[in-house]
Formats: sequence, C-alpha cells, structure tokens
Amino acid sequence: MPEFLMGNYFVQIDLAIIGQVVLLGFIGGTLSGFIGSGGAFFMTPGMMNIGVPGPVAVASNITHKFGKAMIGSREHGKMGHVDKKLAAFMLITAALGINLAVWVMKMMFEGSGGEGGEHGAGADLYISLVFSIVLAFVSISMIKDMIRSRKSADNKPSRKIVDFLGRLNLHPMINLPVADVKVSLWVILVCGLATGYLAGTIGVGGFIGVPAMIYVFGISSQVAAGTELYLAMFMGAYGALNFALQGMVDLRLTLLLYLGSLIGIHLGVYGTKVVREVFIRLVTALIIIICVVSRVIAIPVYLRKLGYVDFPAEMDTYFNTGSKALLYISGIGGMIMILFFVFKAYLQRRRVHASLVATRGKAAA
Repeated sequence: MPEFLMGNYFVQIDLAIIGQVVLLGFIGGTLSGFIGSGGAFFMTPGMMNIGVPGPVAVASNITHKFGKAMIGSREHGKMGHVDKKLAAFMLITAALGINLAVWVMKMMFEGSGGEGGEHGAGADLYISLVFSIVLAFVSISMIKDMIRSRKSADNKPSRKIVDFLGRLNLHPMINLPVADVKVSLWVILVCGLATGYLAGTIGVGGFIGVPAMIYVFGISSQVAAGTELYLAMFMGAYGALNFALQGMVDLRLTLLLYLGSLIGIHLGVYGTKVVREVFIRLVTALIIIICVVSRVIAIPVYLRKLGYVDFPAEMDTYFNTGSKALLYISGIGGMIMILFFVFKAYLQRRRVHASLVATRGKAAA
C-alpha cells in the first residue's frame, strides 16, 4: 500500500499503482469525451480506492482536468459544440466556488485525525458523502426523465425547469447563439458557482454543469458536453493553482492520468457523432449510479477511522475491494458500450464508402 503525506508529502508508487492510474485515466478520458463530465466521477474515487487521500486525489485530478479538457473542447469545437459565451459567464462564479471548496477541503483535512481518528479520514468522508448525495440525485433524475420520455414517445430531455424559468423572465437575459437559447444571467451565475464548488470538492463539476445546461438552460447534450469541457479547461487551471498552493497536487499522478486519458478522450468525442443522444444519457445515468454505490460501500471505512463505528480494521479490505470492483465494473462496462457503438459505426461507414467507390467504378466503366 502506498504511503501519502500531505504538504511536503512523499508518494510511494509501484508498478501496480502506475498501471491502475493509467487505466483510470483511459476509462475516464473515454467517458469524458463521450458525456462531457470530465471523467472525474470515475477517476477521483478510483484513486481513493488505491490509497490516495481524498484531497490529493481531487487536487491531482483537477490539475489533470486542464490539459484533457483542452483536447476535448478543441475536438467538440470543430463540430460546433462549444458555446464560449456561456462558458465565460459561468466562469465568473465558478472561480469563487473553487476558492470556497479549496478552503473547506483544507479545513476538513486539518480538522480530522484528533481523538483517536486517523489523519485525513474526515476529508475522505466529506468527499465521499458529497459525491454520493449529489451524483445519486443527478442519476436518479436522469433515469426518471428517460422513463418519462419513453412513456410519452419523446426521447428529448424534460423542459419543465426551462419553461418555468422562462415564465419568470429574470432579467437580464443572455442570448447564447451557439446553444440557440436565452437564459437569465442570474441562473447562469448560480449554476457556475455550484459547478465550481463541486469541481473543487470532488473533482466533478460536469455532473452539475452538464445537467444544468440540458435541463435548466435547454441546451442539447452535444453542446452541453462541449461547453462543459471548454469551461473545465479554465476551472482546471484555476483549481490546480489553488490546490498547488496548499501542497495537495501530485504531478506524478496527474501525468499518469494524462497518459491514459489523452488517448481515451478522442474515442469518446467520436462516439458523440455516431451515438443517439438518448443512449448518451442512458450510459451516463447507469455509470453514475454504480459509482455512487461504489463510494457508499467505502464510507464505513472512514467512519471507523474517525471512531464513529467500531469493527475490526481487517474489514477495511473487504469494503475497499467491493468499492473498487463496482467502480471498475461501471467504468469498464460503460467504456465497452461506447467502444462497441463507435466500432459498429466505423464499420458501417467503411461499408458505405466501399459501396460508393464500387458504384463510381461501375459508372466510370
């Protein structure tokens, strides 16, 4: 098991850890390009499962988020899926949210470990609880919306919140030409604050930002994914700076994540061109809910370390193994589904191309 120390910490990483972090990066990158979440919902708990303290996992991941989001947003930008004007407005309050999250994280880490508790367990528990509550709400909401859409023979996202806010007409209204919607500035700023705070707390801003753009702003899934990655590029850079000043960033973990994610993200972005929107939402919801269960299973370990529950320390291995297994089931399962449809679409395009070439050959003869 690697040893981690905060501040001027030393991280002992062996080949097994290196392989797992690269795999986390590849899966997270593929999911990021496909659903625009940044993939942190998979990579942050994944690093925690292999022994990285929560604050270090979040800090290293948000640092990695900058470069990966740059690549992903560029790919989406080529397809016209990035609304830079919306991202600029959201960034105003997202920066405030990140500052608040870093301060809270520092207080949680330094405040845990007393009265028999293990140092850092309080921060790990805090991250796990926020992760589980927020992502459970998001995934359940998405599943309910898809069930509603199926019953009504309409696979488009619900517009209840969009229509409600439209009736309120909260000025000033901001016209977003790429997204082709008008949204209240106040709504954008609130969503930006929430996105920034969650990005700084659990490394997952996309699972507030993307659903907000879809269900609150009324934007398509493709534009929401591209815009979130563009926003994540700036949030990642700002978050990395703030966490680095607190000594929480491990650049080796960040580089290992890059090694896998910069390959996977191209596959994910291509998937958005060939997969139906309803399938993108279905994969997102299923992966999130399994990740939530994975993190919930790990919570008893932190409660024991803090002295809130009492059971043999040897049981930690079983909780951690179960948590890790579910996490990989969700990530690898989702990635396989994405790659299956990407490969299927690629073969179809090859057949169509071959057919066109044959037809032109016959016509020329």
